[in-house]
Amino acid sequence: MSLATNHIADDYPTRGSTETWLERKDPVFWGNWTPEAPLTRAQVESFEKNGFLVLTNVFSEVEIAKLKDESARIRSGEIQLQADNLITEPGSNAVRTVFRLDEESTIFDRLARDERVAGRVKFLLDDDLYLHQSRLNYKPGFTGKEFYWHSDFETWHAEDGMPRMRAISASILLTDNDALNGPLMLMPGSHQHFVSCAGETPEDNHKSSLKKQEIGVPSPDALTQMANKFGIEYAAGKAGTVVLFDCNTMHGSNGNITPFPRSNAFFVYNSWSNRVVSPFAAKKPRPPFLASRDPKAPLAIEGGKIS
Repeated sequence: MSLATNHIADDYPTRGSTETWLERKDPVFWGNWTPEAPLTRAQVESFEKNGFLVLTNVFSEVEIAKLKDESARIRSGEIQLQADNLITEPGSNAVRTVFRLDEESTIFDRLARDERVAGRVKFLLDDDLYLHQSRLNYKPGFTGKEFYWHSDFETWHAEDGMPRMRAISASILLTDNDALNGPLMLMPGSHQHFVSCAGETPEDNHKSSLKKQEIGVPSPDALTQMANKFGIEYAAGKAGTVVLFDCNTMHGSNGNITPFPRSNAFFVYNSWSNRVVSPFAAKKPRPPFLASRDPKAPLAIEGGKIS
């Protein structure tokens, strides 16, 4: 049941009594390509078509080494984290996710504002940006659990109040991601369809969904249809690779039973004109560590190497 009190038309109703498919009503690429653009025409067309784009060799080995060292410090407990920002693996105390990464670390704050990532996202969305969410995803060897199939926008719309599909996620690979250690999987083209999921949002749903998401995910039948229609690809790459993907692209990842951990920095860039309102299908918004509700100013994008 939609609980929207925003006085904004809800083009993507969800969490009702039945599951339905809706056509996307928003652009994927909001701007206009020119030869001076930070992405080639082919890259923009690929992003529009598939809903994601893999950019290789974006960051140097030296930069990645600094980010990996900082990531290790964060996970080791050397840096005192805010309690809300730390999520552990189901059934253990192993670090699964560290939220508000830009606030916990000056190095990752600099990474979030890097023009090689944020500048390209700003071009695709044709708007100023702010960080809706930031996090460090860590999938340890042998025990790293899966992230089930979902569209981020479904949750951000239902529980955070994000009005339009005008947001892009950036995953910066801090370790090599390959077919074996639980890489990001995506359904190319799925971003053009919104799966309106069945079932009301429970009170404080985020407390369980951060470990295992069960509400706001498509049914096995819908996922089977989507996989048959769009196929499944995985975003492999060496450390330093960047994966940009549209907020509505269906994605997930398998568990990691290899000895090789997988670690990615993850930034959600929302358009400044698309700032969140009241949730569209929840009684109250998720807490601020999951969704920035009151950004003071657009993101200050910065050039140069990370040092």
